[in-house]
Amino acid sequence: MTSPTSATCPTCGTPAAGNFCSSCGANLVPRACAHCRAELSSQARFCHRCGQSVASAAPVPPAGASDRKVWLVAGTVCVLLVAGIAYKVSSDAPEQAAPDMANAGPGVAANRGPTGPAPDISAMTPRERFDRLYDRIMRAAGIGDSALVQRFTPMALGAYQQLDTIDIDARYHAAMLHTQVQQWPAALALADTILAESPGHLFAYVIRGEVGRARNDSGLLARAQQDFRANYDSALRSNRVEYLEHKAVIDEFKREAEKGGR
Repeated sequence: MTSPTSATCPTCGTPAAGNFCSSCGANLVPRACAHCRAELSSQARFCHRCGQSVASAAPVPPAGASDRKVWLVAGTVCVLLVAGIAYKVSSDAPEQAAPDMANAGPGVAANRGPTGPAPDISAMTPRERFDRLYDRIMRAAGIGDSALVQRFTPMALGAYQQLDTIDIDARYHAAMLHTQVQQWPAALALADTILAESPGHLFAYVIRGEVGRARNDSGLLARAQQDFRANYDSALRSNRVEYLEHKAVIDEFKREAEKGGR
């Protein structure tokens, strides 16, 4: 409720408080012209500025009330605008694509392709992760999916670097991955490491042969096939488990080596 601005009644001069004079009943609340908003005396019948009748003059709002109302309205408008913009942005934003990382799991449709869903490697051991990625990459290479090979090979080689122990089978897999992305020196270095660990191991000659074939180095391919044939019988007598696991690879390379030796 608005308080009077004077401590005495402007009509009878009696000390007054509240909205009306207790002596003469005069209105003590300042009024404003409804037309031009000029402040009026309590007894004015016409506006002293514009001459309009003041019968329906409104009380003068307290100081600062108009400014507060303006800021309140402006603040409300700003909030509504920000909310509208946020809604527009969220509704127009494209749906976030599933990550290409194999951690996305087999249920993500975006990771499905000719080689099947990406393996969920998040809970695997480093060796399990490395083997699963190797299998996926080699399947992709078999159907000519070079984009997938390029995408997953760095991840697979990273898993290889995290292995606690590295056996010949893991070295062979890593060498084949290097070959897929044309990292020839790294692949050949792994072949040398295999031979240093196990002289005459057939995997070393397979690696050299694959590198020779991939980079059109007929001399390297011929030497690899010759060494493979020379060590084949004694190598198989060792009954190494990796030869059984990669029997198809060994048999295929043997057929090619025999053709090359004729």
